[in-house]
Amino acid sequence: MLLFLSVPQPRPPGARTRAGAARVARWRRLRLQQLRRLRGLLRGLRGRPGTGSRRRGRMALCGQAAGAASLPSELIVHIFSFLSASDRLRASASCSHWRECLFYPALWPQLRICLRVSPAEQPRLEFLMRKCGWFVRELRVEFAAENYLSGGGGGGPGDGGSADAGTGGEEVEALQLSSRWLEVLRTYLELVLCVLVSIRNNRNLQKFSLFGDISVLQQQGSLSNTYLSKVDPDGKKIKQIQQLFEEILSNSRQLKWLSCGFMLEIVTPTSLSSLSNSIANTMEHLSLLDNNIPGNSTLITAAELERFVNLHSLALDFCDFTAEMARVLTDNNHVPLQRLSLLVHNVSVMHKSLDNMPNDELWKALSRKSTSLRVYIMAFDIKSEDMLKILKPSIPLERIHFDSYITCVSGAIVDLISRQYDKFLTHFILMNDVIDTSGFPDLSDNRNEDPLVLLAWRCTKLSLLAIHGYTVWAHNLIAIARLRGSDLKVLEVTEESIDFDQGELADQDVDPVHNLIEQVSLGLGQPWHAVMDIESLSVFTEPNRHFYREMQSFSEDI
Repeated sequence: MLLFLSVPQPRPPGARTRAGAARVARWRRLRLQQLRRLRGLLRGLRGRPGTGSRRRGRMALCGQAAGAASLPSELIVHIFSFLSASDRLRASASCSHWRECLFYPALWPQLRICLRVSPAEQPRLEFLMRKCGWFVRELRVEFAAENYLSGGGGGGPGDGGSADAGTGGEEVEALQLSSRWLEVLRTYLELVLCVLVSIRNNRNLQKFSLFGDISVLQQQGSLSNTYLSKVDPDGKKIKQIQQLFEEILSNSRQLKWLSCGFMLEIVTPTSLSSLSNSIANTMEHLSLLDNNIPGNSTLITAAELERFVNLHSLALDFCDFTAEMARVLTDNNHVPLQRLSLLVHNVSVMHKSLDNMPNDELWKALSRKSTSLRVYIMAFDIKSEDMLKILKPSIPLERIHFDSYITCVSGAIVDLISRQYDKFLTHFILMNDVIDTSGFPDLSDNRNEDPLVLLAWRCTKLSLLAIHGYTVWAHNLIAIARLRGSDLKVLEVTEESIDFDQGELADQDVDPVHNLIEQVSLGLGQPWHAVMDIESLSVFTEPNRHFYREMQSFSEDI
């Protein structure tokens, strides 16, 4: 091929005739393409041979210069772009040159990290953020306390033994739990600082999401906040984290997605003022979920929301979503809002009033402004009388998730939801985390018709139904499967929630469990079985994380 380049180019056939003009142009294009391919091949070889050394050129093509280590960086990056993240890491172990190409900015436009708050994770996170933090365009980080630390068992009043021994055991256990939580919170603050410091000067950041569900709720409040003052008594680290977060917002030039959920005191009521008007005007998604804000303070006000004229999706605490905000979103200057996620938490309801929430007329105005508006509600331990105030008839409710530890959802609430939102509802999750599994509440108690069956009958778009901690009768479960059929894509019911009639148990010819599995599978048109291990589903064991992830996908699916 090198010798061919030194030979004079032959005259194209038909060059002097008008009829051969098209053939001449086509011939020249082919020759030009061949030359470009040849030049690209020669650039890829480090020991480029001269035009007069044909023998050395052949050796360069077949010898060491054509090895994997000698490939140009652009070609290695292009190969890496077809590999998954784990395969890239394995391939980068080949040689130092490939390892240098691993963290090329084009390979990491998105970075999604999910890690437990553990000291072992800190050096890994520091290395990754040091390499990618300055150029990544989409960053999503999720923190979670390792194994979700809790008080666990311990001697109760019904246990045997003397009172002194029981008291001493509880004190030892409380001391151990205290030391473990102090270590978790120290590590948590260091990890958050590591993330924020690495992206403080990143002007290319377009999506930024933080989730930090490390709170364990007690009757006296949040355990994390209780120990936070011990870990950071002067509040210096918390102030540093808040200042870094505001610095990131003020330095951003392309930010369109900002999401912060359940992070301990990272967002303040003044954080959003750091955003420039140009960035606020182009922001498409805003999520501020934090039920630890004391008193009546909110993370965003209606006046601040006026700057976000291009919002397509919004996620807030329900008590923060006031009637004034609803009026702002119905203004002609704002684009139609398409996704609205609301967190209703008993802590917020206790400290904030529900009197300022939008009335039914404002919900109608929002629906008229955007016919595609859909609402997602997550309710933590909310009393039935409060839910009756919240569930306005004109809310275009598509998803609702109940999670209870003390207050149970009544059958009347389920019946109201099935009547008011039959045209929109697609996801319904009912969770009750009680200790005594023999005392699950029965929603159909003293009723002629089961409200869950009525929900499946009325809500024709229902595609997901998950239940734990409430009694679900076997014949009602079969009825739900038959009513919705294959349209019900997900039906998750824990084994301990299912109960059988005495007549079904008395029939010796039919195994009730086998019959239930068979009938439900036939109704759904796919194999089905009850959830045997509740730990396998995050919707039951990690409700905050499940809600946050579902909210993210709910907002992205526009």
